Amino acid sequence: MSDAAPLKDSARKVQEALAARGFDFQIREFPASTRTSAEAAAAIGCTVAQIAKSLIFRAKRSDRPVLVMASGANRVDEKALAALVGEPIGRADADFVRRTTGFAIGGVPPVGHASPLITLIDRDLMDLTEIWAAAGTPNAVFRLTPPDLVAVTGGQVADIKQD
Repeated sequence: MSDAAPLKDSARKVQEALAARGFDFQIREFPASTRTSAEAAAAIGCTVAQIAKSLIFRAKRSDRPVLVMASGANRVDEKALAALVGEPIGRADADFVRRTTGFAIGGVPPVGHASPLITLIDRDLMDLTEIWAAAGTPNAVFRLTPPDLVAVTGGQVADIKQD
């Protein structure tokens, strides 16, 4: 792919983090936004369920960042999430997300974070053949399999979908 434009700094950081873990997923940058699950699915040409959206929560007592990799078709059950984390949780604001991950909301990848994160993976993603995850910018994604997502993040697969 010598004719491809170089990756933006944040996307390159993700590519390097993936390579450091022994994965060679190729990051794709799109001219259109892939910030939301619907935008990403439209740009890629896949279903919304195949988007592994990255959501950052804040553990309220310990102030730890919690990364949830959820199917783009699902909402997260925050009570189930709190039970898994072992303390109350809340949504993280943009400053907390940037400080703890090193990335802006809309482009948070599953790897390459500024600090260690508790990582939980939506069990519904495991039913899919391939999924797409954010790659550091609101326009960058990469394709992988659900078992690859577990391997690259070390995350725990859990039932976190809101019914």
